[in-house]
Amino acid sequence: MSAVAGLTRHRLFWPLAALVGLLLANTLRAPGFLAVTVRDGQLYGAGIDILRNGAPLLLVALGMTLVIATRGIDLSVGAVVAISGAVATSFIASSPDPSSPVTVLVGASIAVALSFVLGTWNGFLVYVVGIQPIIATLVLMTAGRGVAMLITGGQITTLNSEPYRYIGSGYLLGLPVSVVFAVLLFAVVAFLTRRTALGMLIEAVGINPTASRLAGLRSRGIIWLVYALAATFAGLAGLMISANTMAADANNAGLFIELDAILAVVIGGTSLAGGKFSLSGTLVGVLVIQTLTITVTVLGVPPSVTPLFKAVVVIAVVLMQAPLVQSRLRARRRTTPTTPAPAEVNA
Repeated sequence: MSAVAGLTRHRLFWPLAALVGLLLANTLRAPGFLAVTVRDGQLYGAGIDILRNGAPLLLVALGMTLVIATRGIDLSVGAVVAISGAVATSFIASSPDPSSPVTVLVGASIAVALSFVLGTWNGFLVYVVGIQPIIATLVLMTAGRGVAMLITGGQITTLNSEPYRYIGSGYLLGLPVSVVFAVLLFAVVAFLTRRTALGMLIEAVGINPTASRLAGLRSRGIIWLVYALAATFAGLAGLMISANTMAADANNAGLFIELDAILAVVIGGTSLAGGKFSLSGTLVGVLVIQTLTITVTVLGVPPSVTPLFKAVVVIAVVLMQAPLVQSRLRARRRTTPTTPAPAEVNA
C-alpha cells in the first residue's frame, strides 16, 4: 500500500495516467488507433502523427520550461513562430532557385538568427529595463503578427521547394525528420541542464534572484540566455510548421501555441513560481496536449465543444497535482476506521 501511495505522489503519475487514459479511450473507440504500419521503410499511424504534430510544440515548450524556471513567462513565442516561417518562406520563394539546398539553408539560418535576436530583445526588456515578463513579451506577441504580415505582404506565401518540405514532412531512419530533430534537441537541452551547472544556475535564479545575485551569480546572462533560447526554439518550430504546410500564414501560424506550451509545462509539474523544473514532465505534458487534440476528433467531440473538453482534462490533471489536493489525499489514506477497545473482564 505504501508503494502505491508513493507512486501516486510522484509528479509524473497523474500526467502519465491522463496520457494512458486518453490512449485507452482512443483505442476503445478505434481499435487500430495505436497500430503502426511500414510503407517504403517509413512508419505511419496515429501514434506517429502525434509525435510529428507534437514536435513543434515540444520545441516551444522546452524554451518555455527554462523561462518559467527563472520566474518568467514568454507570450511571444507564437508570434516568433509566425515571423520565422514568414522570413524563411519569403526568402526562399523570392530566390532564383527555391529548390537549392543552399538557398533553403540560408533562409532557415536567417529566420533562426532573427528569432534569437527577438529573444534577446525580450531578455533586455525583462532584466535591463525591468518590465514584468508578461508585459515585456506581450509587446512582441502583439507586434510580431504585424511584423509577419509586413514580411508576407498580408498574403499567405506559398512555396514549392522539396528541400524545405523535407524539414516538415521528410523521413529519416523511418521516422519523421521533425521528430528526430526534436528528440535530439531535447536530449541536448537535458544534458546541458542536468549534467552541467547550467540547470543549477537557472534554478538558483528562479528560487531566489536576490540571493543568487548576492552570491555572485550573473543573473543577467542567465535571463538573457533563457529568453534567447525560447525564441530560437520557437523559430525552429516555425520552420517545421511552415515546411509542413509549405506556406507562411502570418495570422494562423503558431496561433495559441504559447498557451499549449504553458499548459504542457504546468501539466509536467514545473511550477509557475520558478525554481525547480522538469524536462521529462514537459515531454509528457506535450504528449498529453497533442493526444488530447487528436482525441477530440476520434471521439467525435463537436468542434464548438472542443475547447471545453480540453479544458476539463487539463484542469483535472492540474488539480490532481495541486499540493492541497495531494495533502488531503494523503490524509485520507492515513485515516483508518477505529474499532472500540475490548471491554475488560472482571475476575
